[in-house]
Amino acid sequence: MKLIAPLLVAAFVASSAFSVMASEAAVAKPDLAKGEAIFGGVCVACHGPEGNSGTPTYPKLAQQHPQYLVKQLTEFKSGKRANPIMMGFATALSEEDMKNVAAWVGSKKSLPGFSKEKDLVALGEKIYRGGIADRQIPACAGCHSPNGAGIPAQYPRLAGQHADYVGAQLTAFRDGVRNNSLPMTQVAAKLNDREIKAVADYVAGLH
Repeated sequence: MKLIAPLLVAAFVASSAFSVMASEAAVAKPDLAKGEAIFGGVCVACHGPEGNSGTPTYPKLAQQHPQYLVKQLTEFKSGKRANPIMMGFATALSEEDMKNVAAWVGSKKSLPGFSKEKDLVALGEKIYRGGIADRQIPACAGCHSPNGAGIPAQYPRLAGQHADYVGAQLTAFRDGVRNNSLPMTQVAAKLNDREIKAVADYVAGLH
């Protein structure tokens, strides 16, 4: 009897803990239908159907890591990442809204892009895959992966992203206009305009 009682208590505690964890998981699971509704009413005009923007200055969001999208929306809302248009939209979103939108658009397939600057492709590939050793510029692939898939939360998917958008963000990091990623600020600070254009064009063609 003395042995059974502790076992029953332990079983009860374990069962209760499991129930709490299951309940939290259920609460945390994104609502894709709500995410689609918000995206269709707020985001689609700039970011395109299913997150495939047709405007080179607006990023493709399809297939982007949901954690990364939530991080960016949160930082737009707080003002850490400055953009008057996005700050206005993000302010109206709750944390749950952000997770729902990010999960929905992240589940959509990104349409492939392509490189246009044929004379810069070789330079872009060299920097992306190997960096520039004598100027201590690391390879982009180290964080964004060789095929541009990125790493969730911190490092976004770049494969197929609009070259105009990527170039603008690299320039913003370099010039201190965008400052919500110290690693990107440090890397971009060492790149000149031609190198930025080359890298941006190269990633547009990654698959």
